[in-house]
Parts: sequence; structure tokens; C-alpha cells
Amino acid sequence: MSCVKGLLVRVAVDQSSGGGNWNSPVNSNTGEFVYVSIPEHYPSHKRLLTPYSRLVPRLKEFGTELPQHLATVNMHLDPDFDYLTYGDQGERATQISKKLDSGDLLVFYAGLSDVNPAKRLVYAIIGLYVVEKIVSAVSVPVDRRNENAHSRRILDSNVKDIIVRAKEHVSGRLQRCISIGSYRDRAYRVRPEIEDEWGGLSNKNGYLQRSARLPEFKDAEKFYNWFLNHDIPLLRQNNL
Repeated sequence: MSCVKGLLVRVAVDQSSGGGNWNSPVNSNTGEFVYVSIPEHYPSHKRLLTPYSRLVPRLKEFGTELPQHLATVNMHLDPDFDYLTYGDQGERATQISKKLDSGDLLVFYAGLSDVNPAKRLVYAIIGLYVVEKIVSAVSVPVDRRNENAHSRRILDSNVKDIIVRAKEHVSGRLQRCISIGSYRDRAYRVRPEIEDEWGGLSNKNGYLQRSARLPEFKDAEKFYNWFLNHDIPLLRQNNL
């Protein structure tokens, strides 16, 4: 891969009100985790809804359960690893469309809640896409609307949402997450030694929070080599 570009994207539930006021569970000893998306806040086609209740069996294996406020609502299932898609809107959609082309990287990370006795948040990479193409959400045909949260929504024709489709076999959800963050300087950030191994990020001091501007890898090819050296299988599925 030459002249590769890449963006780092925060996904999954978190402690913000829009993010669900909760965190997905992770076993920090094994790297196993449950991927739990943020809530859906927009009207969606009724036959395409993705309820949180689907996650109950997998969460039970981690000794946890959905909080009451999520148990009866629907997920904004994005990225959707079953279909290797990721959608976005607003400034982030514009950035993705302008920055990335086929062969570039979208790297997904999340703040996960450790199920081990020393309760803590684990900031970790949970998935990676090698981009195949980027399309507008409104252009998605009816028979493919179920493939992403943004096309499951009832969209106005003027909506500028985009959907990234990723390449098979080199994209997916990680079988085990890769811890990358620590708490320092009053925020969670990429650990300095890891950011050095990546060749740096565009944002200040490895800051790991949701933002309208996605951090860009200064040397995406170096990051990708670091990632491949972990030799973790990529799964085309949201949860086992």
C-alpha cells in the first residue's frame, strides 16, 4: 500500500446522553468484547429496526445486562460489520468523502468497560475497514437499505449522509480488541509509545473523544503495518 490515508473513528455506546449513558463490556485479560452501538435517534423504516434486545445472550456471557433505558429501544448499528458498512453525516461525512479513497483506512475504537474486578475503561481498537467505495445514503436501493443505519433511516432526498463500503477479507470487527489508551492530562489519550509506533496523529496529544473532526494518521501505512503485526482475525459479524 502506498500513499495510504486513514482516519480514526470513535464508535459504540459511551457515557454521553447521545451515546447511551453506558459502555460495552470487555474482558481485558483476553481482549474479548461485545460491540454495542449508540441508540438510534432518528425515525427508521419499521421493518429494518435493530433492537438492543438482540444483544442479551452475548451480554449474559459477560455477566452483564442491558440497562433499563436501552432494553426497549433500537440501536444505530453503525458500523455494521455484518455488511462491512459505516455511515456518517455532517462535518465527519464531508471529511471522510474528501480524505478517503479506495484502499484507505477507517479505524474504529471504543471506550469499553472492563468486567474484571479492577473496574476501568479500556480504550481499544475494535474494527478496521479498508475502503472499497463511498456512496450517498439516499442513493442506496431499497433492497440494500438494511445494510447500514443511515439507509435504514427515513431520509429526505436532500440529506447528505454517506455510507462507506469496505473491502471483504481485509475489513471487519476484531476478534479481540487492541488496547491503545490511558488516562493522562485530564482525558483519555492514545498511549505515547503507541502513537510513536503509528507515526503520529493529526490531533493534539492523542486525544480520544468524539469530535466533529476525525483524527488522521500522519503515516497510515506505518499504522497499518503495526496493526497487521498483531495478527488478529477480522470478522464479518457484529457479535458472535
